[in-house]
Amino acid sequence: MADIFEQALYPYRRSADQDAAAPVRHPVIVVGAGPVGLAAALDLTLKDVPVLLLDDNDRVSTGSRAICFAKRTLEIMDRLGCGQPLVDKGVTWNKGKVFFDERKVYEFDLLAEAGHRRPAFINLQQYYFEAVLLERLRELEAEGRPVEIRGRNKVTGVTRDDSGVQLTVETPDGPYSLDADWLIACDGAKSPIRSFMGLDFHGRVFEDNFLIADVKMDADFPTERWFWFDPPFNRGQSALLHKQPDGVWRIDLQLGWDIDREMEMREENVIPRLKAMLGEEAEFSLEWISIYTFQCRRMERFAHGRVLFAGDSAHQVSPFGARGANSGIQDADNLAWKLKLVLDGAAPESLMESYNRERVQAADENILNSTRSTDFITPKSDISRIFRDAVLNLAEDHPFARPLVNSGRLSLPTAYVGSDLSGEDALPGGPERTRPGAPAVDAPVGGGWLLERLGTDFILLGLNTSLPDMPGGDTLPVTVLTIEIEDDRLGALRERYLGRNEQAVYLIRPDQHIAARWPAHDRKAISAALAAATGGMS
Repeated sequence: MADIFEQALYPYRRSADQDAAAPVRHPVIVVGAGPVGLAAALDLTLKDVPVLLLDDNDRVSTGSRAICFAKRTLEIMDRLGCGQPLVDKGVTWNKGKVFFDERKVYEFDLLAEAGHRRPAFINLQQYYFEAVLLERLRELEAEGRPVEIRGRNKVTGVTRDDSGVQLTVETPDGPYSLDADWLIACDGAKSPIRSFMGLDFHGRVFEDNFLIADVKMDADFPTERWFWFDPPFNRGQSALLHKQPDGVWRIDLQLGWDIDREMEMREENVIPRLKAMLGEEAEFSLEWISIYTFQCRRMERFAHGRVLFAGDSAHQVSPFGARGANSGIQDADNLAWKLKLVLDGAAPESLMESYNRERVQAADENILNSTRSTDFITPKSDISRIFRDAVLNLAEDHPFARPLVNSGRLSLPTAYVGSDLSGEDALPGGPERTRPGAPAVDAPVGGGWLLERLGTDFILLGLNTSLPDMPGGDTLPVTVLTIEIEDDRLGALRERYLGRNEQAVYLIRPDQHIAARWPAHDRKAISAALAAATGGMS
């Protein structure tokens, strides 16, 4: 672990901006170099948007933070050029088991079908995730791409007007000022930028506490997600076990609400809890200990003029379901292509309002699922507990009860159903999973994969049909891609995109969400869908 901290640094260096007579203006400033801020900066840099990334720290994060990164996140990382290093380092898993008391009541497979490049999840410590993204940013910077990261640059004030945002930044050499056309706030759950602007969260705080321990040990547990309800080693509560790289295991133990947090954090109290779970003879060392109270809350809006909030600064959920970091990465994925079009004059500024609408929809979906999970895991009434225990008992022998068990509905990308960026769904009997608003589903194609062929522009995809070139010009490139059915190695493309049709045409957004689909090429319909997807300016 020491090596990663030695390499993944962005130490303070005095910048020319600090000596300028007047505040220097940047097209985009991203505040916060966590996973979401790094992803946003990467995506914009790859689109040749000049980005300045500020962080009050000078190195990747420490401690027991996010570890579960979902398939959709890995597919976004593939597009950003750093998916494979994450998979290579991470622990891959698709399966989970649910226990009640000492009994296994059932197990599940999150990716039971073949024909996907990436697994359902990898487990990877957040510091490794950040280190890979940081290294990718450095590669782009070395290539001459327009990105700069400044460590120990702490934003201490924000004001805004119709033309942009003004920032005050504190450094080891004193304060200086900056201006930005756009500010992306990825500065975490306690977001100073949110506070500077007088904004707050709305939602629910759960009256419960959880001990989170990262434990280093040699263990022969399989690479699966194990969740216990009412285990003998934590009676009346819950527990969770996950494997991470480097022989590190994440253990979550529910503690209840009325506890002495300081006492519970002491090693002499933590170690007996862990030995009760792992066995008295278990040998392990503690890498990190923390206690969390979970919240399901969000800002009322994620877009405030030229200030855009993403990740934990915009929304919070409990970790059951791994919806925090994964949702934040999808915020950045939704935001970057829209901001690129606005900066290029290829879309109106009002397009950024669709970021607010679509990602608020996603946050509400995540909060709903996370709240239901937490309520099931931590029932707060006798009736709720009786219902939960009855469901768990039935699930052991009766498959109909298993969908009712909720140990954390695991993260899935949101389909932007009803988005005003979506065009018509004119493909008769088209598969539900690839309807307009949904993320494109991967499939093996020829010697590669569909998603890697989609790229980062708008794609007009012809399946089993030829397409003419699309007019678009430099400001709004549209790439035409045709795939014949003989390239469909497993029949996955037919099942996922054609349904009962012999051919289809899809318009796919730069974030690889479906914009519209038809049974055949229709230039007028395609132009209308492209106009809708760009806020009316294609």
